[in-house]
Amino acid sequence: MAWMALVIAGLCEMMGVYMISKYNKMKSMKNLGLLIFAFTLSFAGLAYAMETLPMGTAYAIWTGIGAAGGALLGMLFFNESKDWRRIVCIILVLGAAVMLKLLS
Repeated sequence: MAWMALVIAGLCEMMGVYMISKYNKMKSMKNLGLLIFAFTLSFAGLAYAMETLPMGTAYAIWTGIGAAGGALLGMLFFNESKDWRRIVCIILVLGAAVMLKLLS
């Protein structure tokens, strides 16, 4: 259950990062509310996962999902660079998260 909470927290982190960008483009109470909601869920899920999982592992995976996911969202929705080197780095981040899971 802790791993599921951690993955959901990472996805909420991605949503929060997406909402920051969206809020910067169009400042509205709806966008601000979604931004706060996403980050609140993200931190709550991380805190719950850390009750069972080692802090270093949980934080690294949460950060990895958020960072890689944020980069992917930028490529998909905000026309950021899709250079192959950038994609290789994202794959390395996700691979490291998977290896942490397998070693824990």
